[in-house]
Amino acid sequence: MILAIETSCDDTAACLYDGERVVAHMVYRQPVHASVGGVIPEWASREHEVKLPAAVQAVLRQADLSWENLQGVAAAQGPGLIGSLLIGSTFARALSAAWNIPFIGVHHLEAHVASLELNEQPLHYPIIVLVATGGHTHLYRVLHPLHMELLGRTTDDAVGEAFDKVAASLGLPYPGGPEIERLALEGDPLKLSFPFPQTQKPWDFSFSGLKTAFLYARQRYPTISIEDLCASWQHSVSNYLIHKLLRAAEAFQIKRIGLVGGVAANQYLRQALQSQAEGYELYLSPPEYCMDNAAMIAVAAWHRYINGLYSPLTETPFSR
Repeated sequence: MILAIETSCDDTAACLYDGERVVAHMVYRQPVHASVGGVIPEWASREHEVKLPAAVQAVLRQADLSWENLQGVAAAQGPGLIGSLLIGSTFARALSAAWNIPFIGVHHLEAHVASLELNEQPLHYPIIVLVATGGHTHLYRVLHPLHMELLGRTTDDAVGEAFDKVAASLGLPYPGGPEIERLALEGDPLKLSFPFPQTQKPWDFSFSGLKTAFLYARQRYPTISIEDLCASWQHSVSNYLIHKLLRAAEAFQIKRIGLVGGVAANQYLRQALQSQAEGYELYLSPPEYCMDNAAMIAVAAWHRYINGLYSPLTETPFSR
């Protein structure tokens, strides 16, 4: 039984995992940041301090277990907000020392990839995986759970960040991604076309131009509805992500592809990928495990635990 902790950004989460199933899971969201349209790192750290002990106690109660039932404790080590990571990592290392059980530090993006194992569909390797979150847009070739090769990454904004900035330009609430998706449901995705971003390296991404193109389009075409603008922009972003993912899979001759991260919860993107992935074995992170959560930390930690890859208590978090 592994206790896993996630505090990479503004979500406080704890999970109990036994190698086969999520035994108990708890996530505390932090609504305080919505009032300022973005995450305030100091506020996030303070919320973690308050919520993390309660989250751990909650999952133990859910499972009717105590610390004597645990064989390891894991926490996200980065990347993320360093103050938030320090709260979760320090808490986990203290529990490891107090309970005399192994501590396992987990890479946050490795954990997002591991969320694919939370499907009922067994995951097979190798696989090309797109990690699309508020802070990261990474493309990986994953040979097995402990061997990920970075193929490409965003050179500027992450895709989730671009969604949030476009939403902010429209005066929409934070987080903006779900708000763009909500408006796009009422719009025409083919009303307007947006440029296909070019990057120097074939598997890198760029979203700053797409974000700027949306702002220009709003000024240039004042008669086009906001719903149509959002639908068209979402369509262009989705096709851009899918194009990169499929071309990478083709180039590396791998017939398995995966999509994970907070942006993977976008239903339009999921459906578009499903329609274009003919001939590929497709894996999608379950919607409930797309956003930051401790279940994905637990799965990634499990692979390290069973291979004896424990982390020293002196290991510290990293922001990048």
